[in-house]
Amino acid sequence: MSAAAEIAVIGGGIGGLATAAFLHRAGLRSTVYEQARELKEVGAGLMAAPNLTRLLRELDALPANAVPLDIGWEFRRWQDGTVLSSEDLRESCRTLYGERTYTLHRADLLAALAAAVPAGTVRLGKRCVSVEVGSRVTLRFEDGSLAEADVVIGADGVHSTVRAALGEPAAPTYSGTCAFRALVPASSAPSLALRPAQTLWIGPGHHLVHYPLSGGRWVNLVAVVPAVGHATESWSATATVEEFLSEFEGWDERLRDLIRASGTPGRWALLDRAPLKRWSHGPVTLLGDAAHPMLPFFGQGAAQSVEDAAVLARCLASASSFTGPEEALRRYEELRRPRTTRLQEASHGRGHVNHLPDGPEQESRDLAFAAGDSLRDNGWIYGYDASRV
Repeated sequence: MSAAAEIAVIGGGIGGLATAAFLHRAGLRSTVYEQARELKEVGAGLMAAPNLTRLLRELDALPANAVPLDIGWEFRRWQDGTVLSSEDLRESCRTLYGERTYTLHRADLLAALAAAVPAGTVRLGKRCVSVEVGSRVTLRFEDGSLAEADVVIGADGVHSTVRAALGEPAAPTYSGTCAFRALVPASSAPSLALRPAQTLWIGPGHHLVHYPLSGGRWVNLVAVVPAVGHATESWSATATVEEFLSEFEGWDERLRDLIRASGTPGRWALLDRAPLKRWSHGPVTLLGDAAHPMLPFFGQGAAQSVEDAAVLARCLASASSFTGPEEALRRYEELRRPRTTRLQEASHGRGHVNHLPDGPEQESRDLAFAAGDSLRDNGWIYGYDASRV
């Protein structure tokens, strides 16, 4: 594809900025249109497994305060914290996949990705309201302005304007669960939560994950519980500590102490969406949550957005001037959609496993956890290198 081609990226989140960074490395210019007046991220923490870490290193965008984990997938029983299984992430992860697993604050990652794109790439306060495909693609913004591009990439999240404009609404279904999230200062957290570990507490109908962030300054926690009337899919909705605690009545007191320190926790509904049958229409395509929103049980949402960005940039860079961008976008979708569909489906099924009530099925699950090796069993996720597919 010609270096003079105009590529518009709608959305300046993790996926959108990663796309601009990989396009820049490939010698292609892009403009990122972000509706917010400033670049910022909410949602606190995320896991960077090896498949994400290696791409961030390629962009020189692994935050300096990322926390390398020594222990991961440490499953603990809800009542007393009995360890059901755990994985070595210090040595085994590097041996198997050539990389460590880290935890990152989303704001730190966004800042690192912003530093990887040329100055002037991101235009703030530009909310895209329509996408019209003609000889070129015309973008209309809420402020009345227009822009034209040869290729448009919708990286505008789960409520994507670009996806809707393409006639792919991806109507959600109610998952029956909602999530609490919070950041707890390390000084207020129990010692168990300060270790370089990703710990998952599992129990009837509920689970909670916690891990340190930002060089150990914070502890990130995310809990998934029955929704019971909470259907707002918004990262800005909040709850009270009392509401959060009530969901974990009778659980280990160390976990409840962590919740007590959670300030004003966020709470949002988890809505489910079936995989799209297609992402691209002519010179317009989708990326990240706009293309394949998934439930958070494998912690792969951000990773899949960055993988998309790496593959898409390579496809566009190798496109012939004779075939145009459509063939590049077809190839991108062909390479990416089977993997993201598999992850969507795997994430969908994980909630049931984590939330089994006490009884024979739960006991069988716990025995399987103890005998298994999640790090190796999920090699199809962590061993994937988006720069080489």
